[in-house]
Amino acid sequence: MEKREIKREIRNNISTFEARSNEESGTKTIAGYAAKYNCDSKVMRDWWGDKFIEVIAEGAFDLSLRSNTIKALYNHNTDNVLGSTKSGTLRLESDSVGLRFEIDLPNTSVANDLYESVKRGDIDGTSFGFKVNNDKWSEIELDGEKIMKRTLLEIELYEISPTPFPAYEDTEVDCRSLEKLKTKVETKNNKRSSLLELIYY
Repeated sequence: MEKREIKREIRNNISTFEARSNEESGTKTIAGYAAKYNCDSKVMRDWWGDKFIEVIAEGAFDLSLRSNTIKALYNHNTDNVLGSTKSGTLRLESDSVGLRFEIDLPNTSVANDLYESVKRGDIDGTSFGFKVNNDKWSEIELDGEKIMKRTLLEIELYEISPTPFPAYEDTEVDCRSLEKLKTKVETKNNKRSSLLELIYY
């Protein structure tokens, strides 16, 4: 079987933004949730095209928040840095709802345009880039069809991004753990078939 390295993945989330301005300091801040816990995603597809849904377990970001420097970018563009946990201009908190953020925006044309778009409601999505350190799979039935459900238990977070495209898109994502699960199931089924052949003959 072809070996595939673990790649960064991206997920999007519809968010209700808060936009506020401090007149004394001139700081413009946007806030909301980059991700929410225990909410099923839309149906996605793995590298082979098989359907699955995904859910983020409460606390999945906790280790990453304690150890990583995380950036806020506009639409995942590293040329447009909006904030950083290292400088304190990006603040992240994991609560019972999900991963909440606050970004003190820089005085740049991109950030000022973003602030105005958030105030108008034109931008209502957040996205985050990550790798999965630990997950688990289970089989569920959805609309009369059996599909897999992926629960993200521990996420290594790199960045969050306000984005104008908040849909939790159907996409081919790199899921090495599902690849292992399929191999395990296939091996088990092959052994069962061999045993049945022996019994039959």
